[in-house]
Amino acid sequence: MPTFPLMQVDAFTDVPLGGNPCAVVFDADPLDDAMRLAIAREMNLSETAFVVRSDVADFGARYFTPAEEIPLAGHPTIATVFALAESGRLALRGDVTTITLELKVGPIQVDVEAVNGRVARVVMTQLAPRFLATYAPEQVMPVFGLSAEDILPDAPLQTVSTGTPQLMIPVKNLDVLRRVQLDIPAYATLRGSGDFFSAHLFCLEGVTAVGDTFARHFVVPPDLVEDPFTGSATGGMGAYLWHYGLIASPRFTAEQGHWMERPGQASVEVLGPADAITGVRVGGGAVTVLRGDLVV
Repeated sequence: MPTFPLMQVDAFTDVPLGGNPCAVVFDADPLDDAMRLAIAREMNLSETAFVVRSDVADFGARYFTPAEEIPLAGHPTIATVFALAESGRLALRGDVTTITLELKVGPIQVDVEAVNGRVARVVMTQLAPRFLATYAPEQVMPVFGLSAEDILPDAPLQTVSTGTPQLMIPVKNLDVLRRVQLDIPAYATLRGSGDFFSAHLFCLEGVTAVGDTFARHFVVPPDLVEDPFTGSATGGMGAYLWHYGLIASPRFTAEQGHWMERPGQASVEVLGPADAITGVRVGGGAVTVLRGDLVV
């Protein structure tokens, strides 16, 4: 029976059992998409990453949730590149090693920062943002148990994509985020008629002294309903905030997951002027929590 090397990595954290867990399956070229999806359901994490060969980049990777393939995701990218380095498949070269990683959306740049030969931080460069459909507050906010008065003033509800389209929902403060009560059937209906994969609710304050933003992120079953830390949406959020002049600096620290007992943190840098953003750098730490072999 064939076996595939596997690691489980917590991304956007420096301590085990924090951040967002991702299963990383190596040498996954023989697996077809149906088997990859079945494995993702078995892992039952936000995403499972499958490392494959690439003809156009240093490595390739495919990301699957328990429900479907996703074209770009942040925490699987951090986890995958960390796992490649930790397993010896990626040789580190000095303080910063730059590679390309081919995803469903195409190749992206990933920088691996090292200290004393060990990975300290992985930074992905997400694609230039696309600003897509806008939504009426009355259509969206009741889905989350909120009202139009809970929205950050003069901020649109809009889908933004730096590789994966996500609905950006800026709210006034942490209290609003605490009051979120998701209506899953209504959310499934909204998502089915919309142009986004998932929804990102956030405010302009952290839950620690370090954070500049805090977020909660929601998908629909059979995926895990709330995501501990969402790297791709953090990139889209950064682009959104900079584009609409809601932050004074293109560099900030994003927090997520603390209320799920999985605290996560990312550094964010929006590249380019607000009206012509060229990409978003999102970075964080990672730790290994499991090594083994997948038997299928």
